Amino acid sequence: MSFYQSKSTYSVFLFLLLLVLFVVTINQCESTEVPSLNPQPRAVIERGNFSSEEQATIRLFQSTSPSVVFITTLAVRRDWFSLNTQEIPKGTGSGFIWDKDGHIVTNFHVIQGSNAAKITLYDHTTWDATLVGVAPQEDLAVLKIKIPQNKVKPISIGRSNDLQVGQKAFAIGNPFGLDQTLTTGVVSALGREIESVAKVPIRNVIQTDAAINPGNSGGPLLDSSNRLIGVNTAIYSPSGAYAGIGFAIPVDTVNWVVPELIAKGKIEQPSLGVEILPSRVIENIDVEGAVILRVIPNSSADRVGLKGMTRDSFGRLHLGDVIVTIENQIIRNSTDVILALKRRKPGEKIILEVFHNNKKRQVEMKLDPPLS
Repeated sequence: MSFYQSKSTYSVFLFLLLLVLFVVTINQCESTEVPSLNPQPRAVIERGNFSSEEQATIRLFQSTSPSVVFITTLAVRRDWFSLNTQEIPKGTGSGFIWDKDGHIVTNFHVIQGSNAAKITLYDHTTWDATLVGVAPQEDLAVLKIKIPQNKVKPISIGRSNDLQVGQKAFAIGNPFGLDQTLTTGVVSALGREIESVAKVPIRNVIQTDAAINPGNSGGPLLDSSNRLIGVNTAIYSPSGAYAGIGFAIPVDTVNWVVPELIAKGKIEQPSLGVEILPSRVIENIDVEGAVILRVIPNSSADRVGLKGMTRDSFGRLHLGDVIVTIENQIIRNSTDVILALKRRKPGEKIILEVFHNNKKRQVEMKLDPPLS
């Protein structure tokens, strides 16, 4: 092969190579997307039907939210310069409509220390509220608004004595002032005990993991049948925000306290006709039971012969009767006496077991009206 033939073959090869590269480049350019000058929304993928569980939760919220209210408490302040008084916001909380008369149930600590309150309904109308009654020992309070009955939807009432750990629980309220908020969870424990603002234990409290935050207080805890099973009242949290444990006052307690507050403005707990030594004092003496400090003259306790503490001529104190059971309920201190008399009425007969001079005896007596 001559030099010219080799050069010609090389030229043909180079031409073919350039042609191939050109074709590949053209194909790549054609496959590259050119940005549109008129971008369009992405195609929407249609959602299928809600699951049966979602549908039930949606219906629960739609059905119950008109019964839940937003509470704004107000405090009266005096201007230092003008000396004029004015109402300023103090705090917020939740509540729910109890009946057609416009009674609103909430926690006592929601309205504690305030001078007035305003109620905002689900339709965002706001109404002035009046205070009907309070039960600090149960952390419950009742307010009332004057409202047309066609705007009132009372909440459905359930029961709490048959709750089961693991059943669904739903909380509706106004956490951090965000109204009409729904959170879901389960009943995570039963039979808890928390301390009320009156320093009296509230027993049989419901524990839930449905998110409860500041502002949820006073709102309803519901079961899957849209029924009230508790009033959200507190959270257990080192930070003050939701940490997975919330507490609700059981509806069985609410359902006997609220009618009392509506009728009388307070819970009228009957009396044994005695004064009990404070629990903090009993801790300093080796006695288990409620030590009777003094028997009120002409009381039921006086008529059945109960005895209080006495002092001898040397100034030494001597124990009288120590109450160890009330209606077979063990009594360890004065707080247990208060709890044992819950839901009882003046004139009702009860049986006490008392301890005195190393002997036990049973005493039947009638309960007296509340001490004034």
